[in-house]
Amino acid sequence: MNAFTLLFILLVLLEAAIRAWLARRQAGCVARHRAEVPAPFRDHIPLPAHQKAADYTIARMRLGLIDLAVGSLLLVAWTLGGGLELLDRGWRALELGPVATGTGFLLSGVLLMGLLELPLSAWRTFGIEQRFGFNRTTPALFLADALKSALLLLLLGGPLAWLVMAIMHGAGATWWLWVWGVWVAFNLFLAWAFPTFIAPLFNRFRPLADEALRRRIEALLERCGFASRGIFIMDGSRRSSHGNAYFTGLGRSKRVVFFDTLIECLEPAEVEAVLAHELGHFRRRHVLKRMVFSSLLSLAGLALLGWLTQQPGFYTGLGLTQPSPHAALMLFLLVAPLLGLAIQPLAAAVMRRHEFEADDFAAREAGPEPLIRALVKLYRDNASTLTPDPLYSAFHDSHPPAPVRIAHLSSKILG
Repeated sequence: MNAFTLLFILLVLLEAAIRAWLARRQAGCVARHRAEVPAPFRDHIPLPAHQKAADYTIARMRLGLIDLAVGSLLLVAWTLGGGLELLDRGWRALELGPVATGTGFLLSGVLLMGLLELPLSAWRTFGIEQRFGFNRTTPALFLADALKSALLLLLLGGPLAWLVMAIMHGAGATWWLWVWGVWVAFNLFLAWAFPTFIAPLFNRFRPLADEALRRRIEALLERCGFASRGIFIMDGSRRSSHGNAYFTGLGRSKRVVFFDTLIECLEPAEVEAVLAHELGHFRRRHVLKRMVFSSLLSLAGLALLGWLTQQPGFYTGLGLTQPSPHAALMLFLLVAPLLGLAIQPLAAAVMRRHEFEADDFAAREAGPEPLIRALVKLYRDNASTLTPDPLYSAFHDSHPPAPVRIAHLSSKILG
């Protein structure tokens, strides 16, 4: 058996086994603690809300196991099953030239993969989210979002794929360095364009109308040295009752955004505390650090891909008979997530550390008590589990577990 085939099969089986084991641990841990609200939350979260969160988490874990099984089978079908080989032959038969062929192959492959994922996405939205009272997306809106996403892929991904193919065919042995530069520039462009041009395609944004709250937030922004193009309310309630807040953009395109669902459930002091947490990420340069880490990781990945393109067994071992830059890139995009499992706990640990740092900043600027109250409300209203499995959390959670996070903030009060 080809060494790449053997390694690929082992990685698929290992990843599926580990993820399934972690999901079962999470579901079991949550089920065991379903009957009792953890002590720090008993005065704020009633037992029915805690049980709803447990049932919601378990339902998501079960769907995740189905998603994992389907995803693994589709991955094997696209590679060893001959799906990519069939698609490659179809584009080659058109005789469009190497760059156009590669661009068409990549875009059509990604679109087809997204289309195959739609049924599970619909099940998640109209099954689980609907059953637990979170979904507000209509079928028409769901389809419109899918269509807009596909069009964006063509409008933004098309030129990117064409440029990458041109570089891979014409830049020689160091093509991966040039592609890395293009990829970093593209991500910076997306960060700049998202708040102004992309996000409004999916949601409506309006300036914050509450004058007292706006002045309060502007005072916080001024204290934190954060200059933005405005404070906006997003109609998140069109799709879900979940609440959130974030800031986005680069340079002068930076925006502060609140979901309308969050504004409705929090008091002004709590809104200020949530925003102070988000600004903590800005002040501690977490976004920049994550972008640098992502860029370095993509550089390492492209260097590895540069080596793999020179290995004939890489193509034949994963189901493609004709070596080509577009085949190598597509295979790498499919296989790379299997390698990501090894660094996932480290990445999650770094992100949880960032969350603690942002909480510390919010506690100094807005006080720990309002942030605690806001988080407890968000845990309750979003049906977030209060009793995650520690090992599952170490792999998957970018935020600290609820009891740990609340205890950390409570120590700021005592301190």
